Amino acid sequence: MKLSKEQEAIIRSSGNIRINAVAGSGKTTTVIEYAKARPSDTRILYLAFNKSVKLEAAARFAEAGLHNVKTETAHSLAYKAIVFKHAYTVRTQGYKTHELAGLLGLDIGGEKHSLYILANHIIKFMNYFCNSAAKKVQELNYLDLIADDKARLFVKNHYKLIEQQTRQILARMDRGEIDITHDFYLKKFQLSDPVLPYDLILFDEGQDASAAMLDIFMKQPAVKVIVGDTHQQIYGWRNAVNSLEQTDYPTHMLGSSFRFSDDIARLAMAVLDWKSHLGSYTPVQILGKGHVKDVKSKAILARTNLGLLLRAIEFVTEHPNVQKIYFEGNIHSYTYADDGSSLYDVLNLHLQKTHLIKDPLMKQMKDLEELDEYVGNTEDAQLAMMLEIVREYGREIPDIIRSIKERHVDNSERHTAEMVFSTVHRCKGMEYDEVTLVDDFTGEAGLMKRLAMLKDGDGKAKLNEDINLLYVAITRTRNLLYIPEHLLPAGFPAMPQIHPVKAPVTEDPVLELPDFATTAHFRKTTKAKTQKTYGKKAEKQVGGSSAARPDGAYQPWTVRLDAELSSLFVSGKSIAALAQHFGRSKGAVWARVRKLNLEDHYRENG
Repeated sequence: MKLSKEQEAIIRSSGNIRINAVAGSGKTTTVIEYAKARPSDTRILYLAFNKSVKLEAAARFAEAGLHNVKTETAHSLAYKAIVFKHAYTVRTQGYKTHELAGLLGLDIGGEKHSLYILANHIIKFMNYFCNSAAKKVQELNYLDLIADDKARLFVKNHYKLIEQQTRQILARMDRGEIDITHDFYLKKFQLSDPVLPYDLILFDEGQDASAAMLDIFMKQPAVKVIVGDTHQQIYGWRNAVNSLEQTDYPTHMLGSSFRFSDDIARLAMAVLDWKSHLGSYTPVQILGKGHVKDVKSKAILARTNLGLLLRAIEFVTEHPNVQKIYFEGNIHSYTYADDGSSLYDVLNLHLQKTHLIKDPLMKQMKDLEELDEYVGNTEDAQLAMMLEIVREYGREIPDIIRSIKERHVDNSERHTAEMVFSTVHRCKGMEYDEVTLVDDFTGEAGLMKRLAMLKDGDGKAKLNEDINLLYVAITRTRNLLYIPEHLLPAGFPAMPQIHPVKAPVTEDPVLELPDFATTAHFRKTTKAKTQKTYGKKAEKQVGGSSAARPDGAYQPWTVRLDAELSSLFVSGKSIAALAQHFGRSKGAVWARVRKLNLEDHYRENG
């Protein structure tokens, strides 16, 4: 196998280094050749980001005859060192909101469901601490994670209690009184300052590692090699810190991609150039050396679960003859939130069929307005997405999901799928011959609009990650890319392998964060096609939480609509009147009123 000059330089290097590898640049091959060039008695640890990467790497190293390489994840190392020693019982999944609320046994009064809101924040604070390098909970400021004004107000009012209970729950885990989480034993491992018995440590996917993982890695006396792509950091919401940029080792580049052609490489570079709007940015050079011409695998990729489900609904409606589809990461994961709430629970709440609701937290809710209030106090993006779907499709949901599931193939038959659906997070590391992007990514116009709204530079990290998400999505293709034309950089030239897709865009850029919304185009077209397929007529919804709308879809809130809403609200118009005026549910209008802080403005000036 002929190696590039970049790969040869890495193999000949000595001492600690970091390797910044663009998408599809053959970093695993490079790491294997690097390990081959070391003496056979060198004790080498390959530290993978997750179990699937670990298993794949182990097979590759074994195939190369490198039996002196041990493959692990940070969690597998910690499990062996901590769980067995202390005889802990580990939960398969983290604590759900209602479970932690039961453990707390508190009654703090005040807002509705305040105990559940408190439990939600304690879970997030625990995760924040366990993934950090901090030695004590008190060293962190949980407010740094909270953006929504209403959620920030709740946390400020109860900060001491949230911090105290976070420490208390962690202490009970430490004593073995309650089951521990995976993040907990990793944290305990990090705080034990372990010394790993290896001469060389290869740390892969460094851009997505947590501060706790990085701390373990950096303290090792072994020669250290950290590998990744700084522009593929998309797990900030899981407390990843882009560990690649946290090291000051000599840097080696892998700038040639063997996955895609120069067309895709040029588009990827142009999208990354948007980072210059956020501050100092050094342009990255990507050479596209891929030559795939066939189209055997096709994928539709979205930024959010909501955007993906809407496109899947549209797809099965438009393509009744397509019988085999596949969702990366299991289709059930797209209809369940991390805390166990399901799309069906939200639907049954909407339909007032409380006896069918399985999730204990959801059972406590009176209607969608109360759930909306809870979402506002917790910044629960997954529940917010489910709310949007229920308000959009209501009673149609069971038939829609059933239609999708009937065509879904098992993982063992994944290769037979006529179309693969995935969010960017779930297809990380994957590649397809043809990729179509859903219209829920942030384009340059939306980026600039949101940048102008930032206060004192806060939130630039989120915008940087939004650019990374589009970059990762673009670089999943081996051949063809279908991309909404407004996501293309201004003046980007026509290229054979890039096909712009025309779609209606709103008059003003959407101001909602992409986590909580998708575009008007897919809402409107999908709703109309779904109604045609499933024969649902406009009807009055239960409890007024999702009034029938003449156009069949919500339009995204724009600068003009926000101004109109503000003017009418402060003039004294009721929520019911506003809902009728804007053609939205009362819950949707009330959520926007809170989002714009109009309640406070009205109290101060009314």
